[in-house]
Amino acid sequence: MSDAPAPTRLLPKLLVVEDDAGLQRQLRWAYDGYEIFTASTREEAIAVLRAEEPPVVTLDLGLPPDPDGTTEGFATLETILSLRPDTKVIVASGHGAHESMLRAISLGAWDFYQKPIDIDALGLIVARAFHVHALEAENRRLAERVEAGAVLGGMLTGAPEMLKVTRTIERVASADVSVMLLGASGTGKELLARGLHDKSGRKGRFVAINCAAIPETLLESELFGHEKGAFTGAVKTTEGKIELAQGGTLFLDEIGDVPLPLQVKLLRFLQERVIERVGGRQAIAVDTRIVCATHQDIDAMVADNRFREDLYYRLAEIVVRIPSLAERPGDAGLLARHFLRKYAGQMNTAARSFAPDALAAIDAWGWPGNVRELENRVKRAAIMAEGKHVTAGDLDLDAQAGIEPVNLKAARELADRKAIRHALARAEGNISGTARLLGISRPTLYDLMKAYDLQP
Repeated sequence: MSDAPAPTRLLPKLLVVEDDAGLQRQLRWAYDGYEIFTASTREEAIAVLRAEEPPVVTLDLGLPPDPDGTTEGFATLETILSLRPDTKVIVASGHGAHESMLRAISLGAWDFYQKPIDIDALGLIVARAFHVHALEAENRRLAERVEAGAVLGGMLTGAPEMLKVTRTIERVASADVSVMLLGASGTGKELLARGLHDKSGRKGRFVAINCAAIPETLLESELFGHEKGAFTGAVKTTEGKIELAQGGTLFLDEIGDVPLPLQVKLLRFLQERVIERVGGRQAIAVDTRIVCATHQDIDAMVADNRFREDLYYRLAEIVVRIPSLAERPGDAGLLARHFLRKYAGQMNTAARSFAPDALAAIDAWGWPGNVRELENRVKRAAIMAEGKHVTAGDLDLDAQAGIEPVNLKAARELADRKAIRHALARAEGNISGTARLLGISRPTLYDLMKAYDLQP
């Protein structure tokens, strides 16, 4: 028989925030299936949270210096959830129980228990909290296990940040709601809008119009159409873009540039689903879904009365925020290869791959112009490159050097994840190549990828 010690089983971590020493001891004894950490003050609780990252916390609202009130307890709850939003916080209080319960749940507490504490009942709540936390963590891991490649609308991405956006759009595609896409110029808003239309099942056309590119005097006619003779030069009746998208989807890019008088007419269409052409008197029923986008701060425009609030709420039934290219580690390299293959083939140039300094520059650049800037630089580099490899100089790039991590361990994990995702993109998913770029062995890379649940 082997004398080797049995492996230590890691117990789930539970933080008990309670200023009553006697109750602390009672809870320690009751929770023998967990690794218990205790804290008597907000400062102690946050210190344990940063050091141990417990998934579940039981929190007494009556903490010093306000042991007879709830002020300090609620402040502790808000701090915990701001640092680690996925933490399941179970609040216990005897102070104005009903009001405290409502406020705690509104702040994000997972459950509430009124004192005096029933250990058995609280134990069931704690066990359920651990179970739900584990399920949610597993669901997040599974959601990230998507190989890099073409997704919604033919968009190329391997970044979890962008995959989350595409999953959101896929979920709302079949619902009859207006969608507003918010993101910087060049992040792929029209591509996502087209993908939404393709997934919606609508049989009509996808029609796109850039509201900023059309003079104000012509925009109304472009959207709503006009009758013959409505104005000088109107030699025939012409359908507008809303009518052309009948049964389909109309994408209004740069919706923030629509002038206020025209916003009123657009609002009427969204409310009543009928239009009147310029110079016409007949109401025409139209079944067109509206998807809009802007790079502007639309909330600030509403606050400054530059955009109608009622129209905003009609257009923004679902709001999707699109991350910039700099917020999608690995995607720049993935897209750069795609564009180089595309333009090298179109222009029959010799450049077919990137030199190491070019890949490093692509990873390090901030991409203020997003995908549009990347495509422009790669197209130019395909022309300018003198050999088979595109260099950083051909791209005209100088390699230059987020959420604030909760502790040093989280900062290291964030850096590791980013470095591995960049290296995987540069090595095109090849494990040996990725390990060489990172200067580590294949087994070490496999261990890190397994720990961070990353896929080649």
